[in-house]
Amino acid sequence: MSGNLCPDFTLPATSGKTFTLSSAAKPLVIYFYPKDNTPGCTNESMAFRDLYADFAAAGADVVGVSRDSLKSHENFKAKLELPFELLSDSEETVCNLLAVIKMKNMYGKQVRGIERSTFVIGADGKVAREWRGVKVPGHAEEVLAFVKTL
Repeated sequence: MSGNLCPDFTLPATSGKTFTLSSAAKPLVIYFYPKDNTPGCTNESMAFRDLYADFAAAGADVVGVSRDSLKSHENFKAKLELPFELLSDSEETVCNLLAVIKMKNMYGKQVRGIERSTFVIGADGKVAREWRGVKVPGHAEEVLAFVKTL
């Protein structure tokens, strides 16, 4: 996907907003995570939260995406005091566009879920970089270091 134009999309967002990629500030960090209020997703969201001022200083915005409902997102955002919006992709539209749905093993069973992934969309609307199968520790810092090179 890197180097390709990211397909435009519109999703419902927290704070009563609607998010449309083509009208969003760029560069843009989009991180996909499996589920609100789970340990890895909480840690990942807090890492992006803690570095949000640095992303903003580098001219980038951040959004998080999962299949959770807006109500779940609103609670998660409030609980963690996230300064950025969370997008609800309950129909898996954008998850499928960016191929982040994978079969995963959970407690010995195969389940469909979001593979933790992050995309940086450049000012030209192209995918500047992508990370798939993300491990949370140090990831937000790595993304920020990349954004600073744009």
